[in-house]
Amino acid sequence: MVYIEPATRLRTDYNRIADLARRTGNAVYITRNGTPEVVVMDFKAFQQRELVLKLANVVLEGELQRMRGTAALSIEEMEAMLKENA
Repeated sequence: MVYIEPATRLRTDYNRIADLARRTGNAVYITRNGTPEVVVMDFKAFQQRELVLKLANVVLEGELQRMRGTAALSIEEMEAMLKENA
């Protein structure tokens, strides 16, 4: 669900907006004169979102390398490399 609040409400009712973001895990969009300006998010939800984006980028990079025909490591080679660096 999308939550939209005017900037004046952020100034006057921060605790309610922060609680809404924490409780729902959703972003609260803050507008000024009807135009979106900033987003308030629960910190844990933000961290989770950042992690998902990083993982998606890793998967995308791997897929691009596969499409380019870049040589890949076998599972055995990867396991050996991980053991060496452990």
